[in-house]
Amino acid sequence: MSTAQKETIAAHLRNSGVSRRSFLQFCSQLMMVAPVGLVLTSKKSLAQIAQVVGQVRRPSVIWLHFQDCTGCTETLLRTSAPDVAHLILDVISLDYHETLMAASGAQAEAALRSAIETNAGKYVLVIEGAIPAKDDGVFMELASKPAIQVAKDVASQAAAVIAIGSCASWGGIPSADPNPTGAVGVDSVVSGKPIVNLPGCPPNPYNLLAVVLEYVTMGKLPALDEFGRPKFAYDRVIHENCPRRAHFDAGRFAWAFGDEGHRKGWCLYKLGCKGPVTHAACATRHFNEVPGVWPIGTGVPCFGCTEKNVVWKMGTFETVPIHLATPPDTYPPIYSTAGGLKVGAAALVGAIAGAVGGAAWVASQRFQSSTEAGVARVSADIAHAEKLKGKSIGKKED
Repeated sequence: MSTAQKETIAAHLRNSGVSRRSFLQFCSQLMMVAPVGLVLTSKKSLAQIAQVVGQVRRPSVIWLHFQDCTGCTETLLRTSAPDVAHLILDVISLDYHETLMAASGAQAEAALRSAIETNAGKYVLVIEGAIPAKDDGVFMELASKPAIQVAKDVASQAAAVIAIGSCASWGGIPSADPNPTGAVGVDSVVSGKPIVNLPGCPPNPYNLLAVVLEYVTMGKLPALDEFGRPKFAYDRVIHENCPRRAHFDAGRFAWAFGDEGHRKGWCLYKLGCKGPVTHAACATRHFNEVPGVWPIGTGVPCFGCTEKNVVWKMGTFETVPIHLATPPDTYPPIYSTAGGLKVGAAALVGAIAGAVGGAAWVASQRFQSSTEAGVARVSADIAHAEKLKGKSIGKKED
């Protein structure tokens, strides 16, 4: 059935026995996922969003799998309430999905061709998994065709392409060194089509639905950042809204799993948390509608799955530079990255930090790079140390 012949979302939900209350709950989730950044949810009430979404025809979605673990599909289905998963599949028309469809082999290939031909130029292509590009894609074939060719062919007739998960966005786990298959993200293979990257391992399923519904209701994709990620979902780093941020500001850190700090819920930065450089909304938009269901919420450091140059590029317990959180004027900097301190001056600065209360890791809302902060602060630190040194000498002479 072509997109033009499909029922509107509201009509399909009624025919499927979905209650108005459930649909409004679904729309409320969209509002929480994207309170700003989408035309669909901007300055609209819950009833207005439901009206806009309900009157459009169910968007045709073709979902392809390549080098993946199927985790992104799982996050779409394993919601806390079973009716939410059913509702998701009622809102979109999932016309091809290798994991969920009953057909296989020749029947599956026929279903894919039919979905493409029936909705040519109108369907949204979702790609899950990295695409092996080395040696002309010989490492993966679908129906005797290299996966890279399948991706290009299906994308050529799509209205838009969504790369879901870190693997599809930029290669993910398959691209980790030494990357024997030459795994790459979708935008390295597909061109000439609008592409949205939704990195995450896995990403929040409502990010996908928000992008799809924004496109079919408003006729355009949401604003993207320089990496092709929608700004409404990746505009801030986790560190800014982390529930453990107060402990970071106060200098309270867990130093080992199971130690006192870890048991008390202190900051996980010292254990390798990548939250200060990871753009994602995990801290405010939890998975499966269950509060606290995300790595830091369960006592595990963020490992930066939305950042190409962090996850699988850095050591698990390696700490990241602090770029977006610098200390206020009353505390020493987190890092002194510019200038230099002599051994004696450094010792005095350390003593000053201890005298101030041991809070050497206090951050403020004044956002600038650690390099900029270091240039401005090192000279002040040295001057303050020299001042204290002068007072100490004066007391000895008395």
